[in-house]
Amino acid sequence: MSVLILNNVTKNFGKFTALNGVNLEVNSGEVYGFIGPNGAGKSTAIRILLGLIKATSGEAQIFGRNVWKDAVEIHQKVAYVPGDVNLWPNLTGGEVIDLFMKMRGGLNKSRRDELIQRFNLDPSKKCRTYSKGNRQKIALIAAFASEADLYILDEPTSGLDPLMEKIFQECVLEAKAEGKSILLSSHILSEVEKLCDRIAIIRQGVIIESGTLNELRHLTRTHLLVKTKQPLTDLEQLNGVYDMEKKEHGVLSFQIDSDALDSVIRHISQFELIKLESSPPTLEDLFMKHYEEKEDASRTGAGGVS
Repeated sequence: MSVLILNNVTKNFGKFTALNGVNLEVNSGEVYGFIGPNGAGKSTAIRILLGLIKATSGEAQIFGRNVWKDAVEIHQKVAYVPGDVNLWPNLTGGEVIDLFMKMRGGLNKSRRDELIQRFNLDPSKKCRTYSKGNRQKIALIAAFASEADLYILDEPTSGLDPLMEKIFQECVLEAKAEGKSILLSSHILSEVEKLCDRIAIIRQGVIIESGTLNELRHLTRTHLLVKTKQPLTDLEQLNGVYDMEKKEHGVLSFQIDSDALDSVIRHISQFELIKLESSPPTLEDLFMKHYEEKEDASRTGAGGVS
């Protein structure tokens, strides 16, 4: 069941097109990753979903309702965490958390207290004294303590240390296990890779690829470390082999396109393999390859996305 839908959404600011025909669909019980560099259009899409700005054209729905017309009703079941949280300076952290929870129509004190402890927050301090990381903690605690059905998280771990990032990841997976849906916009690719069922890559307002991580890994290269008994020759002549480098003790390091893996391994095996290590492709590989190729195409006039 679809919880969130963007259907051919375009947003223009004067002559500038921030979003150009964006399609996105988040299902119930799914963690959906939304990635792209600064200025790609992620935050614009999220502001449309929150009913803060109106799409120029296209359809945007949450829970089957129009995000612009029905924003008040939608927000009762949506928790939003931005990447830079601004709080009331004279309220304490605990007061802000309680305020946010009451605005959503409930106050689960035991859940709130559990999250305050897990995130190691002192709720008695005034908000003006908090670091950026502690302000993020307040927003995350308020979000995960609420009875939301959809979490919209825009760079939510900005300013958190690695231990708190781990706590955040646990909270996301717990929400998913309860059947909640999460739209996660992040530039921390390892975070997206750990958490997300599906991802969409956006560039200059256009979704250039979407799907499960396994579906998208055909776009990435696997890293191999190889050592053979006989000198390995002609490897660089094979299709799909990149960035070959000689390491210590006769080890060769290189990257390989997934569809060339079989033919390259067959070639290497002729030289009597002593060592073969393979590192699986990561989301970062996928991300960088996409943008490098698109930028190269743009520079050469070969039809880069605009």
